[in-house]
Amino acid sequence: MNHEIEFVNEPSQDLVDFFDKKIEEFNLARWEVKTKEKYAFKVHNDQGEIVAGAAGWSFGYWLFLANLWVSEELRGQKMGLKILKEIEELGAKRGCKYVMLDTLNFQARPFYEKYGYEVKWTQENYPKEGCKYYMVKELWA
Repeated sequence: MNHEIEFVNEPSQDLVDFFDKKIEEFNLARWEVKTKEKYAFKVHNDQGEIVAGAAGWSFGYWLFLANLWVSEELRGQKMGLKILKEIEELGAKRGCKYVMLDTLNFQARPFYEKYGYEVKWTQENYPKEGCKYYMVKELWA
């Protein structure tokens, strides 16, 4: 049987999702935790536009914060902190012990450190001159 490797420049989202699904199937067959629970929080203004929010998922003892965004109009008004507290409360309700996130060198590292997150690993030279910080906070011992 001949197996040819084909290079795919700019693969479709369907192809990427296919590989993600296959890896997830493999992992779930071996992990003691079988489900990931997604979450999102959103904030609307008076016109119904989304002006802040966050999304991620929980998995076992871990709550992953994939993104937290606050529009320019709400920055400096503690909206990020309000959303972060909601996320942490959700994690505790779901039985998570830890929150994990990543942030870039020009993003929100000082914000997260102010509220108890610690850098556990730094990915240097990302994508070239910058870096990405992987941060964790323990919710309960």
